[in-house]
Amino acid sequence: MPTIRKSKRPVRKKPTESKGDLSTAHTIPGPVPASVLRSAVLKRHAHEEQAIREYVEWQTSNENVVHLEKVTTEHLFDSKLDAWDVRTNRNRYWVITNPTNLYLQKLFPSLDYTLSFHVGVTTRMMAQRKATATDEQQDRLAAAWRRWTQAAEALDRADEAEDFQAVGMRCRECLVTLIRAIANEKIVPDGQVSPKASDFIHWSELIANTIARGASADEIRAYLKSISKSTWQLVNWLTHTSNAVRFDGHMAIDATEGVITAFGAALTRYEGRVPDRCPKCSSYRIAVVYRPDLNSDAPYVPICESCGWGEAEELGSSSSNQNA
Repeated sequence: MPTIRKSKRPVRKKPTESKGDLSTAHTIPGPVPASVLRSAVLKRHAHEEQAIREYVEWQTSNENVVHLEKVTTEHLFDSKLDAWDVRTNRNRYWVITNPTNLYLQKLFPSLDYTLSFHVGVTTRMMAQRKATATDEQQDRLAAAWRRWTQAAEALDRADEAEDFQAVGMRCRECLVTLIRAIANEKIVPDGQVSPKASDFIHWSELIANTIARGASADEIRAYLKSISKSTWQLVNWLTHTSNAVRFDGHMAIDATEGVITAFGAALTRYEGRVPDRCPKCSSYRIAVVYRPDLNSDAPYVPICESCGWGEAEELGSSSSNQNA
């Protein structure tokens, strides 16, 4: 029987590494310096970069922005969301606008996921913002709240400094609408001339003296006057400043909302003669039903959510009006 010889596989020799020969070496380049990246970014807008830089450094406190660039823009309904890649001397962030928020890229490595997350958080925040004022406060000051909503929507659409200035103008109109909904000649002291219709500061002082009167309400009265004056000065400054940024608009929107909410709460308590505790069961769970159809100076009906005190009065008023 013939003998079968196995052929030997050729042995491949390892390539010899040339020492000192750079022609065959592979070099991985290092990161491009931030100064070089800045000059390579096209379609840059200085005012946008400045707004994002100020926001990040304000939020991070001890970090300085070394590079930033807009990486994408998405349109959601009537809003425009800009996504920025921002590097500081310590970390790297995604910054997404409308409303502006930053996300650490170590925790949010995917921009697409971050955008989806941002939209979800924004939706929940807007829902909470709308619920800041109670229903009766929104009904009583409906015109002021409507103007505030228009100002907030204008901020979402704003891009340029002029747009942010317009937000300040809308907030100012909102505050004037607020005092017109509350002010009347009865709250002007005898012998004193009534302020002009658009004199927000003096009208707000007179209103505060009326709806938060007495020694027990000293701090509430002072607070109402303080936030009225500072908010009026803020929105007027925003209206006239030529270098306004988005952050300024947010401050004006939030401050204006605070004034309407505070005056609405004090007004509801004053006009409704709402007790702090239920006179029947001493519970603090007192709710207020706004009833403008009662045609009275106090169109509110307090109700105890624990024992039901006041429900009979509210139902009786409702049935009597229907029978009439």
